[in-house]
Amino acid sequence: MRTNIEDLVKISVSGEIVHPSYRRSPYRVSADGEVMVVPSTGGITYNVRVGDSALTWAADHVEPGVTVKNPKGGMGTEGPNGGLNVLGCIGNEATVVSGKAEGATGLVTGKHGGSEHLIIDFAPGAMEKMVPGDGILVVGWGVGMKLLDHPGVRVSNMSPQLLEQWKIEEMDGGIRVPVTHRIPGKIMGAGLGWDTVHHGDYDITFFDEGSVEEYGLNDLRLGDLVALMDAGNSYGHIYRQGCISVGIVIHGDSYVAGHGPGVTTLFAAEEGQIEPVLDPTANIASVMGLRSDL
Repeated sequence: MRTNIEDLVKISVSGEIVHPSYRRSPYRVSADGEVMVVPSTGGITYNVRVGDSALTWAADHVEPGVTVKNPKGGMGTEGPNGGLNVLGCIGNEATVVSGKAEGATGLVTGKHGGSEHLIIDFAPGAMEKMVPGDGILVVGWGVGMKLLDHPGVRVSNMSPQLLEQWKIEEMDGGIRVPVTHRIPGKIMGAGLGWDTVHHGDYDITFFDEGSVEEYGLNDLRLGDLVALMDAGNSYGHIYRQGCISVGIVIHGDSYVAGHGPGVTTLFAAEEGQIEPVLDPTANIASVMGLRSDL
């Protein structure tokens, strides 16, 4: 597949491992009115990685692996944390640059909007040596990528490393993309209306049991590469019939109304240039060889 890879800039971006925190109160109120206290975003999740379920955890928006943010960042894409979130792409290499795990390498697997976190997978042995505040360097590479023979397919948030490993096929007028699920745009929630797809995510809602059953979503995993049907994610997150987008599941489910597992956009097309092909192995942990137990 021809791309403009020779023209893409490799650039350093960095952050620190984020300590878990709560806003104002530890309580979350579920869509059914239940008040609860559970782990949420930030930190090092030793037993939650890409390839694991996105749905079964006693947690809210849990981020798999290691969560990173630049402490000098502002809101959205302001400041250094904006650079980290926009320029760090799914599949980029990350290296620990301070602390007892210095020198360990991992892979970017998600961008979480709202919290403006970058999510990175490291091997369990490396995570056991890390602490919040350790520095992480990411080689940002992928922003500006184009598929030269398929101008109707927009690429965002994706590294050349992931594109090379993913078993994508070219077809007349577009590409065939392996995905684990086809998810209807009508059940996408929090983040809908976000004005850019170049950082962050938006959520799949799981509150309608009929839709979950109809589309076989009960086995959704963190790191799954999924198709969003009738989702026009070329520029922002919108519902538009006929559009198809493809993204990666980057955080876990939520009890809160309108929220659920988050998806960061990787491909988008307005007029049928993407054909999603179901493949149960289409998870970043398998595609990039991050785990030997899958």
